[in-house]
Amino acid sequence: MRITISCVGKIKEKYFKAAIEEYSKRLSRYCKLDILEVADEKTPERASEAMEEIIKAKEGERLLKTLRDDAYVIALAIEGNMLDSIELARCMETLAVQGNSHIQFVIGGSLGLHSKVLEQADRKLSFSKMTFPHQLMRVILLEQIYRGYRIINKEPYHK
Repeated sequence: MRITISCVGKIKEKYFKAAIEEYSKRLSRYCKLDILEVADEKTPERASEAMEEIIKAKEGERLLKTLRDDAYVIALAIEGNMLDSIELARCMETLAVQGNSHIQFVIGGSLGLHSKVLEQADRKLSFSKMTFPHQLMRVILLEQIYRGYRIINKEPYHK
């Protein structure tokens, strides 16, 4: 199985980098993992809705260029469906059984994903109604993918 995470922005904080490296290492026994970063746009303070839309569109265009034709695309969006860890594991397992050997997750920038990116997604997934920093979301997503593989393989993992 191949997992690709397309995301906006670079990780600057050492503690996020360390967590990403740890989960990437753990996942290497289950899948081939690629993390594709696209440049983020600076959002001015008190940006208008029109300016925010322009920023999301620019970031969205960059993200769209990373999407693979052979991938099942899952966009992380607050308006998406919420799954528990077991349901996410079953989703990953079902996709693999159906012949989808490549899952691509998409994480937007601080303003979220542009509608064009959401339209290209095969599924929209929400982790919560709360908003998380996109850098932290990368760590949370990797942990859940790892947990999913542990569940699929009936291996112990903390609850």
